Amino acid sequence: MERYSLQEAQDHLRKLIADAQRGKTVLILDEDNQAVQLVPMTAQPRKAGSARGRIKMAADFDAPLADFDEYMR
Repeated sequence: MERYSLQEAQDHLRKLIADAQRGKTVLILDEDNQAVQLVPMTAQPRKAGSARGRIKMAADFDAPLADFDEYMR
């Protein structure tokens, strides 16, 4: 696990990103020793219909709201 200060990370960001993409664990520490970790992400292609069955619409979704009764007259 490699650790870098915030300033070192700013100076060598491209190298750190490349290291993380190759599987190295890269930690960046600020002055208070709070850390963030660079990790590679795999690109996932979007697929139409992939959320089918996960989203539920209320039966009265498009019903007028009572708060707007006076504006609807």
